[in-house]
Amino acid sequence: MLTMIPQLIIGAADLAAAFLFIYGLQRMSSPATAPSGISVAGIGMLAAVLASFLYVLSVNAAARSHLEVNVTLALIALVVGGGGAWWSGRKVALTAMPQMVALYNGMGGGAAGAIAAVELFGNRAHGAAQLGVTLLGALIGAVSLSGSLIAWAKLQGVINKPLRVKGQQFANAAVMAATLVVGGCILFAALSVAPLLLATPIWISIFFGGALLFGVLMTLPIGGADMPVVISIYNALTGLAVGLEGFVLQNPALMIAGMMVGAAGLLLTLLMAKAMNRSVANVVFTNFGEAATQKQGDIQGSLRPVDASDAGIAMRYASKVIIVPGYGLAAAQAQQKLYEFVKLLQAARVDVKFAIHPVAGRMPGQMDVLLAEAGVPYDLIFQLEDINDDFASADVAMVIGANDVVNTAARTEKGSPIYGMPILNADQARQVYVVKRGEGKGYAGIQNALFYRDNCNMVYGDAQAVLVKMIEAVRGLGAAAAA
Repeated sequence: MLTMIPQLIIGAADLAAAFLFIYGLQRMSSPATAPSGISVAGIGMLAAVLASFLYVLSVNAAARSHLEVNVTLALIALVVGGGGAWWSGRKVALTAMPQMVALYNGMGGGAAGAIAAVELFGNRAHGAAQLGVTLLGALIGAVSLSGSLIAWAKLQGVINKPLRVKGQQFANAAVMAATLVVGGCILFAALSVAPLLLATPIWISIFFGGALLFGVLMTLPIGGADMPVVISIYNALTGLAVGLEGFVLQNPALMIAGMMVGAAGLLLTLLMAKAMNRSVANVVFTNFGEAATQKQGDIQGSLRPVDASDAGIAMRYASKVIIVPGYGLAAAQAQQKLYEFVKLLQAARVDVKFAIHPVAGRMPGQMDVLLAEAGVPYDLIFQLEDINDDFASADVAMVIGANDVVNTAARTEKGSPIYGMPILNADQARQVYVVKRGEGKGYAGIQNALFYRDNCNMVYGDAQAVLVKMIEAVRGLGAAAAA
């Protein structure tokens, strides 16, 4: 009777965790409710962890002595992992958030792979279906782990350039084919009485090695511009791997959480690819940016620099201003100064809105989080499809640290690597100010035709320094008027 109580508690905890995961994910769909959604999902994860520890109370006495050792190790891992995550989560800069997401995503894939390894090396997966699912979860988890680590290295700057060699796609296909063959051998060895069974641990090790190698080889040739999509792909793979291992362990919380994360990651991947006018296969199996080596059409006009103070004063006397934030804003950590400038414009009855491109920054949603951190109200932030028609009626469009997402070559240059990509129509505003540190190109490696248009002026400098000058200029107008 006593053993039934822990089992009931475990079942209730699993059910609560599943509900909290689903509800938390639903709340994450809106910037206004996302913080509470994260908290709700975190409580769900806590419930799932507690259920795992309660499992020791539901087993018989003969097995409990062995599980006590595992619980001790689990507690140590929980303290170390939880403490490390808490410390790094508080210390990491917002600009490094994409790297952190890639790293934690890889840890999720690695955890799924570790569960599969325990099942495989311990011969705990029985039957063709269960063993096949375990192998699939191991494959996906290992690929997600190694691929996410390479994505982290690229975002962190440890790997500065894509590594591309002749015949790389063929080599990748060969590695995956060999890994699948080894997986077939493991399945055959476990389900038949054959001499190969004696070598199964060796084949399992080779299987994991092949999966890890494939994750590395698949990610190395992908350029930095595609990292947001790559992170989304590995997020989907991690969720799928966790869901599959939940099926093997008959754990409802793992199954539901894994499939929810996998589905969300897949949808996000498709949305990101659509925003770049590219297929997921094009992202993974082609070398983005190689087309940029083609001769670009001559751009008419010249770059026209303007002083930051003059640009700030022009926006003070505008009726409608649309701001396009990019990674340069995050790199300069200028979001607080930007909102300070926006509040000055609003005090002068200027209509100010923010336009967000789906692939702005280095991670989906990074610009939304950046602005939210500065306290920008959610009703001022608009996505591409909701704001694009407004540019034609805007007096000023200010582009801060963005490049490819406003490049008009996406509309006109058929040979451009970004041709067909939906862009923000900043060029349609009466006046465009581009805040940029220099004349560098975007991830696509091509010049931005917008910068050479007659209605565009360049404001050179670090975004924070530029915004400080704009703020001083606008405040100076107010002081002069008061005098």
